[in-house]
Amino acid sequence: MAAYLDELFSLAGRVAVVTGGSSGIGRVIAEALGRAGARVVLLARREGPLADAVRELAAVGVEATYVAADLADRAALRAAADRAAQVYGEPDILVTSAGINLRPPLSTLTESDWDTIMAVNLDAPFLLGQRYGHTMAARGWGRIINLVSQQAVRAFGNSGAYGVSKGGLAALTRSQAEAWSRHGVCCNAIAPGVVRTPMNAPLFADPQRAAAMAARTMVGRNGEAADFAGLAVFLASPACAYLTGQTIFLDGGFSSA
Repeated sequence: MAAYLDELFSLAGRVAVVTGGSSGIGRVIAEALGRAGARVVLLARREGPLADAVRELAAVGVEATYVAADLADRAALRAAADRAAQVYGEPDILVTSAGINLRPPLSTLTESDWDTIMAVNLDAPFLLGQRYGHTMAARGWGRIINLVSQQAVRAFGNSGAYGVSKGGLAALTRSQAEAWSRHGVCCNAIAPGVVRTPMNAPLFADPQRAAAMAARTMVGRNGEAADFAGLAVFLASPACAYLTGQTIFLDGGFSSA
């Protein structure tokens, strides 16, 4: 049985780059990929949390390192992407989990707010996909996993630009799949529901609001970052060779209720 599961899901010998891998869903995905056998490069802005995450990953047997960069700065991101590919070699797996939601009402959203949100949530996944997708395709194997949102398909209050960026990222995922799937590079997106992460700390600080969100799911609870480990391993694995161009709603039934 173990050999069969390895054939389906092992990531031994693979290299993964995970943006936003120092916290939240990205941190869980980084650990999951690493425990499945991949060597992992974390890419995020703050060096302190990145270093802490690498130490934590090492403690559970994951070989990992990090590159710190501001994902909203195109020049810095390009340089960081090159550095990330120098540590263990060109990546086989790209996970774009980093995101920002400044949350002003749309009527007060500034051009600066818009530009920052789009730079981190949409431009960075595009640029990283362009940097790594070609090399994955040339080798005949690769996986791109983009983290989107419920707001890719529905509006939430005070998240207008965030929703647009995540809708664009879901569309980018389909375009990446169309471009590279025939070369062995499967590209898919994950749309979380309401998940306990640092980004959602204000929501979870209000117990009544958090309970109302949980009541809208089919399973009766909000999500935890740990809920994303298994799906991430599957989407990164050999078992995912025929699934591409999809947005998978991992949300406890929130989107179907």
